[in-house]
Amino acid sequence: MTVWFVVAVPLVVLVFALFMERVESRLRNVTVKEEDVEEFLEKAHPNEVGALYGQGIGRALELFRLRRVSGKANKLRTRRPESAQ
Repeated sequence: MTVWFVVAVPLVVLVFALFMERVESRLRNVTVKEEDVEEFLEKAHPNEVGALYGQGIGRALELFRLRRVSGKANKLRTRRPESAQ
């Protein structure tokens, strides 16, 4: 009986450690950076704050980034005709 215990405990610990490493690697890709949150809190629009309250930081940051990207695209479109003249 003791032999089974001596063999089983290290195997269970090994399997648990491997499982937790996989969970950690997935979480590492999902985490939100502090700089992103600070910028969001400084420059967010009301609809983005509403998304933060209702759907969480992930969706709110997604809306914020979409607005920033579309704003940059609009700026580039308005600048191109001026530079062509």
